[in-house]
Amino acid sequence: MHRKAILMALAGAAAGIINGLFGAGGGMILVPLLTRMTDLDENEIFPASISIILPLCIVTLAMQAGTALPWRASLPYLLGSALGGIAAGIWGKHIPTKWLHRILGILMLWGGVRYLW
Repeated sequence: MHRKAILMALAGAAAGIINGLFGAGGGMILVPLLTRMTDLDENEIFPASISIILPLCIVTLAMQAGTALPWRASLPYLLGSALGGIAAGIWGKHIPTKWLHRILGILMLWGGVRYLW
């Protein structure tokens, strides 16, 4: 196996661990690593990250098969997130990548500070 393929597999493993432990956050690992490790254009990085995270979420959900899934409590969030995903898909293409990076950084900082207390 080539060194780059091994590094990419390790990056995927890191994203899977973060996603499995925290229920989210794989993109925080994948976006920077995809930027450094691939020849993808900046506007291709986020869709590539999402295409990797979707199967991670499915695997994480399958690993929780022994627990009861709170579908009734989750349904409003699922519907809202689907609508948000559609809106982001439509309008996100018009936001410069530099601003997406800044917004993501601010959200990560906010979330990190919020969880310290």
